[in-house]
Amino acid sequence: MNDADDKTSSLLAALWLRNLPLVEGRLALLDRAAAAIADGRLTEELREEASHTAHKLAGSLGMYGYDEGTRIAREIEVLLAGDGTRDAARFGNLVAELQRAVFPEA
Repeated sequence: MNDADDKTSSLLAALWLRNLPLVEGRLALLDRAAAAIADGRLTEELREEASHTAHKLAGSLGMYGYDEGTRIAREIEVLLAGDGTRDAARFGNLVAELQRAVFPEA
C-alpha cells in the first residue's frame, strides 16, 4: 500500500466510526419492519421508510467494503417494493443476515 492508499483507508475507517450510530439505527428500523411484517401490522409508512433505509444501506455499505451487506440490502429493498413482505420469515432472515454481514462479531 502506498501513502495515498493508507490515507484513504484511514479516512474510510474514521467515516465508518462516525456513521456507525446511523447504520445501527437503520438496521434497527429494518428489524422493526421485520417484526411488523411478522405480526401482520406493517403500515405503508413503515414500509416506505424501511424501503428508503434499505436503499441507503445498499448504496453506502459497499463504500466501506461491506459488499455482501449491499447485496442483502438491495434484496430487502426489492422485497419491500413488491409483495415480498408476504413472506415474513424470508424478510426476517434477510434482516438478520444483513446485521451479521455488517456486524459479524455481534
